[in-house]
Order: sequence, then C-alpha cells, then structure tokens
Amino acid sequence: MPPLVSVITPTYNRLGELGELLEALSRQTYKHLQIVVVNDNGESVRPVCELYPELDIRVVDLESNLKHVKARNRALAEATGKYILPCDDDDLLVPTHIETMVRELESDGCDLVYSDAEIVDFVWEDGMRKPVGRLVFAYGHDLPAMRQFSTFVPSGSLYRRSLHDEIGLFDEEVYHYWDWDFFLRVSDRHKVKRVPAAGVLYAFSQNGSGNLSGQLEDMRPYLNRLSAKHGLGDLPTKNFFLLLEEPDVKSRRAETTVLWDGIPFRSRFAPTV
Repeated sequence: MPPLVSVITPTYNRLGELGELLEALSRQTYKHLQIVVVNDNGESVRPVCELYPELDIRVVDLESNLKHVKARNRALAEATGKYILPCDDDDLLVPTHIETMVRELESDGCDLVYSDAEIVDFVWEDGMRKPVGRLVFAYGHDLPAMRQFSTFVPSGSLYRRSLHDEIGLFDEEVYHYWDWDFFLRVSDRHKVKRVPAAGVLYAFSQNGSGNLSGQLEDMRPYLNRLSAKHGLGDLPTKNFFLLLEEPDVKSRRAETTVLWDGIPFRSRFAPTV
C-alpha cells in the first residue's frame, strides 16, 4: 500500500475555487489521498464536496472564523496521513503533481520537498476560472537567500507528518508569514529539496485584491515578528511583483519544466452551460 497523503485545505466562502481544487485532486495519478477541508465558518462546503464521492474528504466546520493559520492547524489534527500536503483552496495541482512529490520525497530521504509554480491571474467565465496571465515562478534552492526573500511555495509542498512532532504546529503569531516560518524551522534541522517542475498553479492577481500577500498595510507587525524570531534583520514589505524584480531575486531564477496545458479545471460544481 502506498503511503497516505493528507491534503489540508482551509476555506472560506470560495465554493467555486474549492470545486476546482477538488477537480484537480480527482485527476491526480496518485490516488491514496485523504482530503481535509476546514470550513472557517463560511457557507457550507458540503454541496461541493459531495460531488466528488471518489475522494476521501473529511469536512471540518468551525464554529467561529479563526482565520487561515488556525484553520490549517485544525486540519492537521484531523490528518492521518504519513505525509502532509498543504494546498490553498484557490490553488491547483497538475495531475502528476502528488505522484512526483511522493517520489521525490522518498528517493532522497528528504523531509520536505517543494516545487516550482506558475503564478496565474484568473478571471471567471462560463462558470470556471480561465487564465489571463501566467508567470513561471522558479528559483534555485539557496538557504541563505531564503532568509531575505522566500521562494517557498507551500501549496503542493509535501512533508513528513512527523515533522510537527519535532517543531510544533504552524505559528499563528506570524500569520501572513506562517509558510516562511515553517520553511525556516524545517530547514534548520531537516533535509529540504526543491523539485524543478511547475506542478502548482498559484492563484495571484497582479493587484493583490484576492490574496493575503497583497495586503501590505497590515503585514509589517507580522514580518517584524518573523524577523525577530529568526534573526532576519530589516525586511521590506514591498509589492510581491516588485520584489521579484530585485537584482538579488532575479539572479536566483532557475530553469524548470512547465507542465500545465492551460486548459481550465472545470469542476462538477460549475453551472452547466
């Protein structure tokens, strides 16, 4: 029996996006999956989840809105897999992604693997999201450089559940930067590897309107906490796309394999046309 992979996904009032993620998971070539969907006190997700009976989906309904980091930790409490794969409700995975990540994790005795991605700007049309912009996000694995600008994509990363027994849960106190913090904590003690394949489609609008990383005005206190925790010094809260043009970041760009054919993931929840 192949190892069980627990996909953990917090969600809040994004039924259409969640449906497309479940569609992507139903197409995975790796089938031994547990899907833990934590509804952060939004509208019921069961009408979407029930459309995918072939998936082992565990729905957790929170009684109050705890925000996404606490919701992720709640998902971990329900996850029974040997491996954990976080994925935001609006991101997508190409069909071979989980199979590739399991193989890469096991082949080198790694504790955490993460892939490259495509940053995709979507628009809704005919009941599904269609891409209007695509940007390859691929950077070399450079641990010192990761302390200045993180190129770790948490969605679609895969790691051993046992890591949490050693380093604890996701840090709710750094909020926006939970993923950067988690990467640094794991890297301090364990083997981490980048997989040079863009298996993740990371939903991110150029104007930042639909993504936490676009909310610059309230991010500084959390960035300060992260910096103090890891001794990172003075870090900027610039627009994400401007940071990608910084010389030090541009120098880290790397070759990757683009896997997505560009065809939208129409979910079973989408209205018929």
